[in-house]
Amino acid sequence: MVAKIIMVAVFIAIATGVGVYCNKSTKSVDGFVLGGRDVGPWLSAFGYGTSYFSAVIFIGYAGQFGWKYGLAATLIGLGNAIVGSLLAWWVLGPRTREMTHRLGATTMPEFFGKRYGSNALRIASAVIIFIFLIPYTASVYNGLGRLFEMAFGIPYEFCVIAMSIVTCAYVVVGGYLATVTNDFIQGCVMLVGIVAVVGMVLGDNGGFMQAMTTLSHVEAEGSEMSGAFVSILGPDPLNLLGVIVLTSLGTWGLPQMVQKFYAIKSGSAIKQGAIISTVFALVVAGGSYFLGGWGRLYSDQIAFTDAGAPIFDSIVPTMISTLPDLMIGLVVVLVLSASMSTLSSLVLTSSSTLTLDLIKGNIVKNMSEKSQVRCMRALLIVFVALSCVIALIQYTSTITFIAQLMSISWGALAGAFLGPFLWGLYSGKVSKAAVWTSFVVGVGLTTGNMIAGFMGAALIASPINAGAIAMVLSLVIVPAVSLFTKPVDFDIDPPSVKSATDRELEAKLGASEMPAAESSIG
Repeated sequence: MVAKIIMVAVFIAIATGVGVYCNKSTKSVDGFVLGGRDVGPWLSAFGYGTSYFSAVIFIGYAGQFGWKYGLAATLIGLGNAIVGSLLAWWVLGPRTREMTHRLGATTMPEFFGKRYGSNALRIASAVIIFIFLIPYTASVYNGLGRLFEMAFGIPYEFCVIAMSIVTCAYVVVGGYLATVTNDFIQGCVMLVGIVAVVGMVLGDNGGFMQAMTTLSHVEAEGSEMSGAFVSILGPDPLNLLGVIVLTSLGTWGLPQMVQKFYAIKSGSAIKQGAIISTVFALVVAGGSYFLGGWGRLYSDQIAFTDAGAPIFDSIVPTMISTLPDLMIGLVVVLVLSASMSTLSSLVLTSSSTLTLDLIKGNIVKNMSEKSQVRCMRALLIVFVALSCVIALIQYTSTITFIAQLMSISWGALAGAFLGPFLWGLYSGKVSKAAVWTSFVVGVGLTTGNMIAGFMGAALIASPINAGAIAMVLSLVIVPAVSLFTKPVDFDIDPPSVKSATDRELEAKLGASEMPAAESSIG
């Protein structure tokens, strides 16, 4: 117990110290939100990966999908690495950096507002982000609280409040640079922890081959397949595909993810970051889902509801509870790392969006840069507190709406934003009507399906499949509607007209580091 406490205390001290050290970078809006757009490939890649994979993945999704699909759940991790990381960096990275520099956009709503010449789109997207990021932030607490209860016997409420205070402290003090610096440290912990835990769990079950043999004898409910949980596609390939689409393609439209491309310092850094991010995802996501795939071996130990259904969030903590105390301490730090890195990214995105896209220019007409940074810091505290309250209410009550809202947040956000963002980067023929249609369909399909589910009439049984369908529809709807409506007059590749900002950037980075695409910034 002493060793576990020391490990957590050292981790918290380092995170707080990084926040204090990075305080000097937070004097301007650009510095506080994007680290001055001068973040290198390692910090950017680890920041992307740790924002991607939180306690929701390690505790919740790994347990849930490992139980449902067995070792085939590992395909989710592979999809996250290839589609959610590698392709996202290749397709979105260079263009996002170039376009946001050109437009002077700091947030995703600001990108929509300037790219499509519509303040209404900017406000609408900011509202969508606020509604769906806060519940998602709250969901991160659940897995961590359960793990702390198992490892330390500490009440869930205390865990949630303590983590809120620590995360809030270093983000408020150090801004984006503190977030990505801590993400790098936390990412290293996650890499070591995942590998060690997988090895220990397999060893605890007699080694890989013995564990495979035991798992192959477990029958899958509703399936006639023998050894379904060790098969390559598992007992339910179609629903597995829906999970892969949601968790992999979803990153392309999530504001807290694409923001990492705004801040990276050069085109060459994006190429390096793509490789680093992909390797990170292979180890962390692939390892987490591979670990969850062995959950059925613990079916006599996990918690079940009164109706006899497994409590998915209890599966991975149960698997870990059999490990030596020092390994449990490492896992606690691992999940703490994953949770704090995701939380910091989410609350920074929420506070900057609300300040820059709703308050500035709409509620407060003339807002100085110092006032904007001060407002973002205050809202950070509000968002962390609000997320904490939602997490506590959801844990101690029978309210199901909050839990449902958490589960559809990825689908609603990416279903609304994916098409307008991706097509907005590469096509000059996108119309405002197409963007509005994507917003309505993305949010309407996911939330409408959720509400219908409460009444027992859901059109799509799985909210995960509903989110995946919303994302695919967004990609199709935007070009389709744009064919029949007036496109926004926007030159996607203007002639080379270098502004003072570009000259300053070149002087700072060196002309050799400027990618060819940036010659079009104007």
